[in-house]
Amino acid sequence: MAPKLVVSCAILFHLLFFCGTSSYAASSINLIKYGAKPDGKTDSTQPFLKAWAVACKSATAATVYVPYGRYLVKAVVFRGPCRNRITVRIDGTIVAPTDYRALGNSGYWILFTKVNRVSVIGGTLDAKGAGFWACRRSGKNCPVGARSITFNWANNILVSGLTSINSQLTHFVINSCNDVKVQNVKLYAPDQSPNTDGIHVQSSTGVTITGSTLQTGDDCISIGPGTRNLVMSSIKCGPGHGVSIGSLGRDLNEAGVQNVTLTNSVFSGSDNGVRIKTWARSSNGFVKNVVFQNIIMNNVKNPIIIDQNYCPSNQGCPRQSSGVKISGVTYKNIRGTSATQEAVTFDCSRSSPCRGITLHDIKLTYMNKAATSSCKNVGGTSRGVLVPKSCL
Repeated sequence: MAPKLVVSCAILFHLLFFCGTSSYAASSINLIKYGAKPDGKTDSTQPFLKAWAVACKSATAATVYVPYGRYLVKAVVFRGPCRNRITVRIDGTIVAPTDYRALGNSGYWILFTKVNRVSVIGGTLDAKGAGFWACRRSGKNCPVGARSITFNWANNILVSGLTSINSQLTHFVINSCNDVKVQNVKLYAPDQSPNTDGIHVQSSTGVTITGSTLQTGDDCISIGPGTRNLVMSSIKCGPGHGVSIGSLGRDLNEAGVQNVTLTNSVFSGSDNGVRIKTWARSSNGFVKNVVFQNIIMNNVKNPIIIDQNYCPSNQGCPRQSSGVKISGVTYKNIRGTSATQEAVTFDCSRSSPCRGITLHDIKLTYMNKAATSSCKNVGGTSRGVLVPKSCL
């Protein structure tokens, strides 16, 4: 009889916790109850803010629930600190105003700031960025543009299963955060849409990005100053400009980038594969302890590239050399096809040469033949299969 009593108690606990007699049900906040309408036309910004305020004040873990449907939301800020963990569970689609100017010059669409223990699960963000891109191309006087979802000064964050389409600018920004997990996200924008980076990370520690598909008009993932302990795996990139550390070194005093790993990923038709890019100007920045491993390149223009002479339109860096020190970068088991003859390019700084570069088992071909490589101001080691032949 004793075992049956234990099972019955376990079942009773389960029912109490998940079926509504606990505080769980009371802390589930349905957006519809606060005035939101799933018609894609009625402004739901204030209902979102009201639901967030209730969740933020809750003494127990709270869930803001966005049901199926389309919800029009203008530029909005979800502020902390909050009392407990908050989950934003989205079954519907959040849409931006059709007029791109409605998001103003704030630089963001959906912003989470000074929050801890927040999860965003599922859902779609549709920023309707085409009008903004057209403005940018026309040379008209345009707003600065909005990033679709941003986390500033946030800790212990989870974003899972989110889809973002047609962002005006970068889809997803992680800035000055700690312990962020991004998994199974899908970010889409046309390959000619300007500055629509997928995920941008800067001044953050302990970010993990896994199982994500990034098809954009700029970097799939861009890694800015002050990024440490970043792990990326199972990424599908392309179209886009690849995974880029940088551009770095625009400022003289700049935090370095260290402990970055990208593994088990596929690049298809992207302008770059794995890239490190620094301005050709004085800087005390650095890049160290980086691993690119187990990567497939499919028709990628620059599969492996370090460019320390970045200087758009030759403005702001005449006859200068990059001060960013690059060291301890490993490229291991990278295979596939290059869309250009030169598949490996190390164009390092003459004043701060690259050091400790390792090539291990590289096989990159161009039009069914061995590709070529190029080295300037770089030192390191090579081993294993090396196609193209190492220039280190």
